Amino acid sequence: MANMKTMVGVVAAALLSVAPMAAQTWPQRTVKFILPLGPGSGADIGARLIAEKLAARWGQPVVVENRPGGDGIVAINAFVSAHDDHVLLLSPSSAFIAHPYMYDKLSYDPRDLSPVARISSTVISISVPPSLGVNSLKELFATVRAQPGTLNWASTTGATDLIVQSFVKKSGLDIVRVPYRNPVEALTDTVNGRVHLYWAAHAIVQAQAQAGNVKVIAIANSEPTSLLPGVPTVTQAGYPDLTLDGLIGIFGPRDMPQPLRERIAADVKTALDDSSIHSRLTATAQVVVPGSAAEFAASIDKQRAGLVEVARVLGIKSATQ
Repeated sequence: MANMKTMVGVVAAALLSVAPMAAQTWPQRTVKFILPLGPGSGADIGARLIAEKLAARWGQPVVVENRPGGDGIVAINAFVSAHDDHVLLLSPSSAFIAHPYMYDKLSYDPRDLSPVARISSTVISISVPPSLGVNSLKELFATVRAQPGTLNWASTTGATDLIVQSFVKKSGLDIVRVPYRNPVEALTDTVNGRVHLYWAAHAIVQAQAQAGNVKVIAIANSEPTSLLPGVPTVTQAGYPDLTLDGLIGIFGPRDMPQPLRERIAADVKTALDDSSIHSRLTATAQVVVPGSAAEFAASIDKQRAGLVEVARVLGIKSATQ
């Protein structure tokens, strides 16, 4: 019996040593980042900058594969079906945290997306056409109440869309939602005054805002940003229920060992210490906020908890319940 216990202990110790060793020897071949967004997007630019740094650090190629479409599901399915710790998902969290409330049945298990490293937070801006004559959310909502049913709003799909719908319902605002599949079309209609309130990644509206064709009156992020000096967060404006951070990060397979996740997160943080990467990401309206696997997971859990209340207000059941 004693010999058996000793053998079990030896085997257990050997197994525990495998994960740290795997973390030290990984990667052994090309690493792939799968993105749910197309080339030229802020996340794509960040992915390619980081990939270049990591390839030099890891001694293996790091490639970026764009798989846009299906509200992020095309990329997620490609990532999950790979079952490969050398295939990672680099994605905004908003691309999937709303999926359980958008679809009756999911083609993947959300637990298959294991947070590895937080990279940045996309600035989500709230814009109006200058012709509307409002300078703040308070003025905007006062105008909506004064002109019920005459104004409208649009947003990118996913978490942002659900959060705004919930706020409108709770506040009793009579403002019409206009769905768009193409965010550029929604921006064009905002510039032309056909859309009166537009929520989107600031990278989409940045050029038109700088040209004075749209007015940014708030950001949905939890923290103010020097990218838009003087523009308040929704909390500062008095509407904390509208908060959403555009988190972007790396996800690995569900069974990826913790030591490997920690190593990748540390290497990503080192890559993000490069000032040239900071400036490039800032140009795409992203705030660099590197974080460990645990920090990234906590950020996502907070967003998911907020969506539970949003879904309750809207009367939506989760597909994962």
